[in-house]
Amino acid sequence: MRLESKIGKINNSDERVYTFLTDFNNFRELIPADKLQNWQADENSCRFTIHPIGETGVKIVEKEPFKLIKLAGIEDSNLNFTFWVQLKQIDEKDTRIKLTLEADLNPMFQMVAKKPLQEFLDKLVDQLSKYPF
Repeated sequence: MRLESKIGKINNSDERVYTFLTDFNNFRELIPADKLQNWQADENSCRFTIHPIGETGVKIVEKEPFKLIKLAGIEDSNLNFTFWVQLKQIDEKDTRIKLTLEADLNPMFQMVAKKPLQEFLDKLVDQLSKYPF
């Protein structure tokens, strides 16, 4: 299953947004606190429990400065997915962002998860668009 977010606008430079997003220590602020438990992070990876998914983790697998951040589930994660953050600077204080999620889900879970995951991607874009980088 592959899902793409809407395109968001961030009122800052691509460099500033990229620098923030390539350090997992910053991610805790972006995930709803009521859904998140047991947060552990370093610059390149994080582990956490998120309701209703369970314990999982994410690591950075590829970076292209100021344009692309590619994330994947850690080896012992109960989810198999890849997540891309694409950035495109339009102007000094105008960076566009798009999120893409590709997940390997069984067909039954895919039917249940598709709408909430799409909403999550779009909500995350909205949060990033408002974040004071």
